[in-house]
Amino acid sequence: MSSHPSPQHAVPPNFSSAEFRLALGMFATGVTIVTARAPDGSLVGLTANSFNSVSLSPPLVLWSLARTAGSMAAFSTGSHYAINILGADQQALARQFAAREGDRYAGVAFTTGAGGAPLLEGAAATFECFNRSRYEEGDHVIFVGEVECCSHRQGAAPLLFHGGRFYTEHPL
Repeated sequence: MSSHPSPQHAVPPNFSSAEFRLALGMFATGVTIVTARAPDGSLVGLTANSFNSVSLSPPLVLWSLARTAGSMAAFSTGSHYAINILGADQQALARQFAAREGDRYAGVAFTTGAGGAPLLEGAAATFECFNRSRYEEGDHVIFVGEVECCSHRQGAAPLLFHGGRFYTEHPL
């Protein structure tokens, strides 16, 4: 039994936002493009590396989006979205969907998935998700999707992101 009471709140950070970003960048991630069809029929999509599995039964995944993102309304109100895990040969697509200006779908080949969400051709894997729940935390919203359908491209090498740069896998 501990004689020290548990703290009720986190201690304020003793580091800057820039230091926090640099430390987070040391965690290598895969790269995804999250896509959806907005209620008005327009297509939305963005590059995200905040993706993770949550549960096998039921099949759940999560990703997060900045509260200030222009696509927040479409993702918050839509019934479905797709998470497209990019292959090593899709770095240009990751940059295109990360750009602040321009038509992100210009020249992009896709098929239509659940709820009209675009499934990007050539993706290493796709997850068609029902927009199950959202959690507001800090400056982001965490989306939990219930996977209704998934597929993967056998033997596809993933596109990776680490320390602000793209990589591809090299087995040890």
